[in-house]
Amino acid sequence: MSFWNVGKITEILGGELIGDPTIIPKGISFNSKEILQEECFVALRAKRNGHDFIPEALQRGASCLIVDNVVDCKVPQIKVRNTTEALQTWGQRRFEIFRPGQVFGVTGSAGKTTTKEFLSIMVSAWKTPGNFNNTIGLPLSLAFFPSNIHTAVLEMGMSTAGEIKRLTEIAPLDFGILTGIGHAHIENFSDGLRGIARAKGELVEGIKNRGAWVYPEEDANCQWIAVQPWSQHCCALPVGPTSSRQILNHESKGLLGESFIYRGPHHEFSVQIQLKGKHHVINAALAIAIALESGLSEERAISGAFALTPEEGRGKIHHLAHGGVLLDESYNASPESIIATAIGLKGLPGGELVAVLGSMRELGQSAVQQHEAVGSHLKALGFHRLLCYGDFATYLSKGFGKGSKSFPSFVDLKDGADGLGSIPAGSRILVKGSRYWKCEQAVEWILNANQNTIKSP
Repeated sequence: MSFWNVGKITEILGGELIGDPTIIPKGISFNSKEILQEECFVALRAKRNGHDFIPEALQRGASCLIVDNVVDCKVPQIKVRNTTEALQTWGQRRFEIFRPGQVFGVTGSAGKTTTKEFLSIMVSAWKTPGNFNNTIGLPLSLAFFPSNIHTAVLEMGMSTAGEIKRLTEIAPLDFGILTGIGHAHIENFSDGLRGIARAKGELVEGIKNRGAWVYPEEDANCQWIAVQPWSQHCCALPVGPTSSRQILNHESKGLLGESFIYRGPHHEFSVQIQLKGKHHVINAALAIAIALESGLSEERAISGAFALTPEEGRGKIHHLAHGGVLLDESYNASPESIIATAIGLKGLPGGELVAVLGSMRELGQSAVQQHEAVGSHLKALGFHRLLCYGDFATYLSKGFGKGSKSFPSFVDLKDGADGLGSIPAGSRILVKGSRYWKCEQAVEWILNANQNTIKSP
């Protein structure tokens, strides 16, 4: 990989260099607690002023700095007008110089990370790491983009309008996937779901002329995006029951995952995935559809779909030693994703259906209504118990009714006599919630209570 020295980086950023231009950083970070030896530290101004953490970054071995005010230190520093804009410029220019032959973008209110994983395996692509999908994370991941990559799959997220537009400026797209429009971040949109659709639609707007994008046919807001004047420069490809790209003969395989037939204009073949739930079937089908559109073979689509295994927090199934299973979906939550994963849990063998939920966030004025609706929907699905905690837990419990118990915090949930310890042996348990509530703690507690737990492969 061809790394840039500090002199080259200064030139690209249009900054002022103080120090040795020949130093070559081996990475980049804005987190002083996680920076590694010989990496560049970017002093961002966000909720906290990154310049305050420069001493810690230097102590941990930072080889150079990007700052908006020069500090007293021995390592080279690049002074710029705005450190956030400088980070974005670095990532944008690096990607422009070493741009791959095919670039895919993935967004949506739920399922975008899993869909990114499906697609990147199918097309053997470089992918954005973890959830580095915002206007800081994406350019950070692109700042050291490799020079010999043929295909890239980039996850693009947003919490406000304009963010995905900026991401597609940093990394213009050839193909796109929109997994669906839901209520995540709705508190930031006065016009509700249509506002979210417009913001997510910025990904479509950022696809190059005569490119293509796929979406679930039954999503009304995706349908709206497909007919807007600003989306007509590229081809919209719905996947659904009445389109030319369909999911047929879907069958749950229990703990083994799901199977279905994918039928497209020029293809029809059987697919099996190891992830559990119909929502993952849709995610896989979207990835298959756009991969085939890009020229991928059937064989690679099939093998790639099967190769993805569930991760901690994103669909990992744990077989409990005392009977039953735990479906770990603890990474994050929206109303739509809770219901989708709850339906997936129903297809697994075991005893009582139990949901352990942290409250959802960024739902704005609809938060009370959305939490009550989720509780009510879980009851209608046949769940026997709901244990929930956080600032809106009482509304989840109210919607669920008898069999539910709410707690103000995780400590109360784990220590209460009618909390986690009250879950019957043999239960089928879903754990899910906003990142804020760190629901992985509930997963850890349940697994520790079943110390002989056998994890699924």
